[in-house]
Amino acid sequence: MRALVLGCSLKSSDNESSSELLGREVLTALADHDVEGEMLRAVDLGIKFGVSTDEGDGDGWPSVREKILAAEILVIATPIWMGQPSSVTKMVLERLDAELSETDELGRPSMYGKVAAVAVVGNEDGAHHVIAEVLQALNDVGFTIPAGAGTYWVGEAMGSVDYKDAGPKPETTGATTKTLAANVAHVARLLADSPYPAS
Repeated sequence: MRALVLGCSLKSSDNESSSELLGREVLTALADHDVEGEMLRAVDLGIKFGVSTDEGDGDGWPSVREKILAAEILVIATPIWMGQPSSVTKMVLERLDAELSETDELGRPSMYGKVAAVAVVGNEDGAHHVIAEVLQALNDVGFTIPAGAGTYWVGEAMGSVDYKDAGPKPETTGATTKTLAANVAHVARLLADSPYPAS
């Protein structure tokens, strides 16, 4: 089993990212279920805006798409900005919109049989809204959403402490991340053994 975590921080890899940290914690938890994976920081990859599988002329999305196609699990790790997923997350979701018209050899949408989850960090309310928005979009393009497919940490309202700087991490976030990993790996294996029927 393979997982891809797309870190949707607004920051490049030259900067620490709380959403990437939580995404890496998801990868660590998935490893306990024999899932290998990697993390990519979307802003580093030259992904162009658009709604096709390839926007041409140096677009970084086709190589990301190949990694998504090769994985059974996709995790979106996003910060909250103004109560919303990051603009980078929205760009990634817009690029995935192209999968609505992509099918496999049996006529099934290209993302059928793949499982999705989301990891969210922020210093304001909105984690449930962000999880709902991202998971609904992923489900629309064919991903299966297991129970408990979201994990999050939200700091004090109007606070300034990031997850990466928060000191000891709350047991609730850690436990939720472990549950996410267990459920995502379980459903991914079920779908690998018994794929969706042809459309």
